[in-house]
Order: sequence, then C-alpha cells, then structure tokens
Amino acid sequence: MNLNELRKQIDQIDEQIITLLNRRAELAQEVGHHKTRSRSHYFTPEREQVVYKRLLSLNKGPLDAAAIRAIYREIISASRALEKPLTVCYLGPSGTFSHQACVNKFGSSANFVPVASIGEIFSQAERGGCDYGVVPVENSLAGAIPETLDTFMQTNLRIVSEIFVPIVHNLATRCESLEEIRRLYSHPQPLAQSRIWLRSHLPNVEIVEVSSTARAAEMAAQEEGAAALCPELAAQLNDLPLLVTHTEDNPSNRTRFLILGYNEPEPTGNDKTSLMFSVHNKAGMLFRAMAAFEKYDVNMTMIESRPAKVAAWEYVFYIDVQGHMRDPQVAKAVAQLREHALFVTILGSYPAAE
Repeated sequence: MNLNELRKQIDQIDEQIITLLNRRAELAQEVGHHKTRSRSHYFTPEREQVVYKRLLSLNKGPLDAAAIRAIYREIISASRALEKPLTVCYLGPSGTFSHQACVNKFGSSANFVPVASIGEIFSQAERGGCDYGVVPVENSLAGAIPETLDTFMQTNLRIVSEIFVPIVHNLATRCESLEEIRRLYSHPQPLAQSRIWLRSHLPNVEIVEVSSTARAAEMAAQEEGAAALCPELAAQLNDLPLLVTHTEDNPSNRTRFLILGYNEPEPTGNDKTSLMFSVHNKAGMLFRAMAAFEKYDVNMTMIESRPAKVAAWEYVFYIDVQGHMRDPQVAKAVAQLREHALFVTILGSYPAAE
C-alpha cells in the first residue's frame, strides 16, 4: 500500500476506536449509576489490576506493555470521571514526584489538589475534603518517610493501593547547549543525587538552591541562560524543553507512594498487607511476635520502627507482608502476632504495585 492508502486505513480504524470508546464510556456511566445506588467506591484498584492483567495477556505487539498501560490508564481515568470526578490530594507544589504519582495512578481526568504537608493530606482525606490522598512512604535510597508512618497512629484511613515512581532528574532549559547555561536552579535533594553528573558536565555553572523542583523549573523558564534540574512533569507545566534526561547518579532510585481512603480492596492474588503493632519492652518479645510470619511462610517486604510517643523507649513497628488478610496463611500469622502484641492495627490489604 502507498502512503495515502495507509493513512486511509488509519482514519477508518480511528473512526471505529472513537465509536467503541464512547460505547465503553456509556457502559462506565451505567456502572457509575449502580455504584451510586449501592454506595460503592468509584476507585477500585483491584478491578483495575484485573483489567490491566487481562489486557497485557491479550497484547501481541508491536505496542509494549508500558504503552498499553499508559493508553488504558487514560481511558479508565476518563471513564471513571463520567462515573464521578475524583479529587486527590498530594504533597505540593505541582510538578513534583508526588504530583506524578497521582497522574500515574489516577490518570489526567482526576482533580489534583496540592497541599502543604503530609499531615494535611491525611486530614483532607479524613474530613472528605478529597476522595483520596497520595503520600510518600519510602524511598529506595533514603528509606522510610517518618511523618507518613507517624501519622498512621492518629488516623482511621486505610491504604487502598500503592505505586512506585522512578526518581528521574532532567536538565530543563531553553538553552540549546550545555555551554550556554550560566545558572542552575534546583532543590538540594536532586542536586545531591546528580552530583557526579553535574561535576562532569556543568562544573563552572552557578548553582542556586530553591524550595522545590517545581519552583526551579518556574524560575529557569523566566530567565535567559538558566536551567533547572527537575522532573519531566515540572518542565512540561512550565513549557520548558528537556536538554538532558536522566542526570541522576543512581538509576535505580524510586519512591513508593500509598493511596489513602476507605476502600477495602478484594484479593487479586498479588496483594500486600500493611500493619502496625507494638510489643512489651521485654527480652525476646519482638522475636516471638515476628516468628508468626516465618511459621506460616508469609514473606515480609518492609519493617520500620518509630517511637510510640506515649512512653520512653516504647516503639511501634510497621511491616508490609505479601498476601491479603483474607489469605489463610496471612490471617493465621496475624492471629498469632496478636497473641504476643500489645495491639495490632491492619492498615490495609491492597493490590501490590507492579
């Protein structure tokens, strides 16, 4: 076929896609009506997990799995907005990795609201100021986020989903070459995480630390000869081209984010359970409590301790395990844990992120 014939076939396929997308949207609206009548949650991560898994099993290429996920993320987001537009709070400002986590999880059809602190995210979600909150909980290099863990002691919100976001730093600027850059704006953290790259490629450039990478992109966009070290989303929001991608020294750096709400997702077969507990401050008590997971062959993926703040040298332990609370082995392990703990709080069972 010649070029015109190929384009004609693409146009015909596009017409079919539009028709099918709108039919899918009509069905999504009907689903929304059922959810309204039954007072069900509009965001169901376990259902989305099943949809993605099925789509990827059907995919024969040439589109890869990431492309299929990205396309259907927006289809699902637009369909969900027809059921009910969701409001999602995150740690601002706009253009940060927290903002990116929201877009990656909910798609661009949700309403994203930046707030000033992690505590405010919990508060907004509890009071109904937003449908869901997105909070960082751990970074692969820096470890756990203390404020997030501590706030779980003061809330009845549940973890309903999770997402991992790769920490990718980029050099964004209107300059056409590195030699034209005279000043670089960024937050101290990405500057530290790109130290080797900066030393090799911008050794004589003035570096100015600012309050956020979003602010850095905003300032670089307004100044000739300036650049920002920032996430791609911050550059996009300021219409700032990327001159260099992946300036980070460690390409495996990523942050795990939790989605907070009141859902209780159904088991999917690939789940994670988060819980917190405390034990008596006596020799061997923590060992006996944790032995429950070894006994029932439940794999632990994270453990962190935080001061209980009710008495000196008392601690609360946060753990993640593979499996859902409805899985028999997980249920047995938690039941045995309760026998040795002062308290056990289930923070949520939810689909494990890919």
